[in-house]
Amino acid sequence: MAGIRFTKDVFLWGMSAIYLFAFASLYVQIPGLYGDDGILPVRAVLHSEAESLEEINDQPTLLRFAGKFGLTTQGGMDLLALGGIITAFVAMVFKSRRDMFAFSVMWIFYFSLYQVGQTFMWFQWDILLLEAGFLCIIIAPVNLVFLKTSSYQHHDGITLWLVKWLLFRLMFASGVVKLTSGCPTWWGLTALNYHYETQCIPTSLAWYFHQLPDWFQKFSIVISYVIEIAIPWLFFVPFRSLRIFAFYMQMLFQVLIFITGNYNFFNLLTMVLCIPLLDDNFWLCWSKSKQGKAQPKQLSLKDRMLWVSQRFCELAVVVAILYWTVKLFTLSFTPQYTIESKVAFTMSQLQQFLRRSLPTSIWLGLACLIVEILKGIIRSTMLVPGVFWKIWSLAGCIVFGAAALGMFAISLVPHTVIERQSHNNLPPAVWAMHKSIEGFSITSSYGLFRRMTGVGGRPEVIIEGSNSLDYGWKEYEFYYKPGNVSVRPPWVAPHQPRLDWQLWFAALGSYDHNPWYLSLIYRLLVGQAEVLELVSQNPFPHQPPRYIRAWLYHYHFTSLDESSSRYSDTNWWWRKREREYMPIMYKDDKNLINYMKQMKFLQDKSWKPKKSPNFLKQIIDYVRNMIGQMEGFTFLMSLFMAAVVIQIVNHFLF
Repeated sequence: MAGIRFTKDVFLWGMSAIYLFAFASLYVQIPGLYGDDGILPVRAVLHSEAESLEEINDQPTLLRFAGKFGLTTQGGMDLLALGGIITAFVAMVFKSRRDMFAFSVMWIFYFSLYQVGQTFMWFQWDILLLEAGFLCIIIAPVNLVFLKTSSYQHHDGITLWLVKWLLFRLMFASGVVKLTSGCPTWWGLTALNYHYETQCIPTSLAWYFHQLPDWFQKFSIVISYVIEIAIPWLFFVPFRSLRIFAFYMQMLFQVLIFITGNYNFFNLLTMVLCIPLLDDNFWLCWSKSKQGKAQPKQLSLKDRMLWVSQRFCELAVVVAILYWTVKLFTLSFTPQYTIESKVAFTMSQLQQFLRRSLPTSIWLGLACLIVEILKGIIRSTMLVPGVFWKIWSLAGCIVFGAAALGMFAISLVPHTVIERQSHNNLPPAVWAMHKSIEGFSITSSYGLFRRMTGVGGRPEVIIEGSNSLDYGWKEYEFYYKPGNVSVRPPWVAPHQPRLDWQLWFAALGSYDHNPWYLSLIYRLLVGQAEVLELVSQNPFPHQPPRYIRAWLYHYHFTSLDESSSRYSDTNWWWRKREREYMPIMYKDDKNLINYMKQMKFLQDKSWKPKKSPNFLKQIIDYVRNMIGQMEGFTFLMSLFMAAVVIQIVNHFLF
């Protein structure tokens, strides 16, 4: 049976890289988003300084201790983000530092930032990172001596199984919610006709995918349903080749999303979660191919029969998936060499499927987890030499097995949220366990792209400033969101420009339901430098404008069809002004100022550091002044490539 020692290390290395991206991406945006003069100052939501750990239960974040170190709230956020960057960087470079301590530090730091991140950190990938990061704490080895790596533990299969369960919940829910939402575009298989141009920050490749014919877009949605709803069940089958097949399908799906949309570190994180589907033999395939093919072994009759039966079962599974795909979506070829597809089931049939499949997934998951626990116990009993180490290994399997069963139990509450009957039938003990840890984001529900927005055109808010009410209006250009129709859509992932993302959400609603938006407008009116760093082109570089307004536009990708009204050989976008989004605002508007004070955006600091500025504060300020608010993608790639180069040099020289 193949081991998972190397697979486990690859997974932990990948999670270290994801943490590096997450911390670094947030760090360069802290002054403009959360500083004392930022859009959503953290001091406005941070409770009073805590004197002990017991006092932070109502708002569990290390930032409440910032004053004890002579730091402001922004300085505290800088410290946590820099600490996360350094810890993740070291964990990437040194295998011995990918341990329980490092992942505990990264999780606590990110959780502390998430607690005060407000609307700019209320994304599913932030929650997913917290859940996956918490699993890393129990997966990572306990290294007590620097540069001493821990050996493989027989309970590793138990803890890594929790990652597969998380991946299953993520993918299955993401596929199901598209249908349970009742969105006509998902049921009509037309969602991709709008998705590429209406997603938050499309890449330039999204423009080309948008030009594909309708039949191909429909067929692509069928494939996405198969990958998200059907394929995840293969995560738990006993056949290695089917698990590897599921791995490749998930990776292909994430790569296609990654190259067409800027979803920060989310797709990379999902790819990392796919790694536990593999084993160490998978990583040896290249070395074996270089060494040449070994002479085939002469198999006994029993082994040949076993091999044939396994191939037959695997073929049966694939045929079953193909059969039900054709039947449920009435797939057929046309004389024009296209594929016709149409949903052939109803909402009631879907609900019936969920009422059966969710309990099945729970019992299947429980059975697989118990098998992993038993395998760990048997290996500890049979393979570990010495009485002491045998007992130690058995104790590890029992302790981590109990922890895994607890994690599995509390995950059932968010897992069953997509089907009411299964949700309500959960035992009271499971509900009680989930409620006790609910505030720590250890497990959550997921479901991306529930409904397709922007069917009538991508709504986009364009902010304009002027020194006169009658003329001279100029647009503010942001780094990544669509604005100028001739600008190529950027490639920014794994960086997440959180302001650009929220501006996309703001366009779907109204400005008066987004407190941060009015704060942004005020900061632009006063020319706040930290906020202007989040803007790529400030049309008023010397003095802020007297007035600011906003229009709502509908954006569409331009067309390749020369007969189309949206055809262009120079522009990427075509836009049309729809209506006023926000009336004219000015800096001395009493209503605006009173609102800023009411929301505590202009209020003095709620508390000041008890200690005077110290050496730690000087270091934090020095690093901030040196790095500033540099462009996020460049900063992330610089750190990542530096870690990779150092790791390569360390591998070959030391």
